[in-house]
Amino acid sequence: MIVTKERLLTSALAKRLDLIAVKKLGISTLVLMENAARAVAQEILNDPAHKKIIIVCGKGNNGGDGLAAARHLIAEGLKPRVFIVGNLSSVKNEARVNLNILLKLKIRIIEISPRNFSLLRRKLFSADLIVDALLGVGLKGEVGGLVKRVIEAINSSSAKVLCVDIPSGLDATTGQIRGACVRAERTITFVAKKRGMFKNSGPGYCGKILVKGIGIPL
Repeated sequence: MIVTKERLLTSALAKRLDLIAVKKLGISTLVLMENAARAVAQEILNDPAHKKIIIVCGKGNNGGDGLAAARHLIAEGLKPRVFIVGNLSSVKNEARVNLNILLKLKIRIIEISPRNFSLLRRKLFSADLIVDALLGVGLKGEVGGLVKRVIEAINSSSAKVLCVDIPSGLDATTGQIRGACVRAERTITFVAKKRGMFKNSGPGYCGKILVKGIGIPL
């Protein structure tokens, strides 16, 4: 019997694979985002007990995954509540494309600010499922400010938590917590598992890890 060692990606290698897919294979970032979002939505749809769903998005590609996943859930008749940390005007590139689609569908996107943070907290505490689409594997520096408060509110909720690609605040390479980290029941990661999921604090925060393909050969 031949035993093969599982490939674990660092943050740098995960980003390099994305770059190869876009630059050499011609797979657009929007296609990769769509594939990731479909995988997230399908995992949610597999459990019909999820009625009150909160999707918490950042402004980058991880947030774009969350926005696109919301659209797939809406298409299946669910009504997720979608929050973005910061101003809608600061969402750019492919994430902006998916934001614009939701806006054209007249879906309410709530901007999280210090002023309305209590609204988010109330919604989190009444949710069945929270989807963490805040930061992803491209995390740089320490998590602080409003994002840290959001992560702490997610962890204070009794809802199940599904993280997109990696729990927000966890270093994908070292497994160290960068200021604060979402504690997941499940983490859907793409292409392959990340090294940090098995080092330092990683095992205690990722929950059950599900690997989904998004069309990039490893």
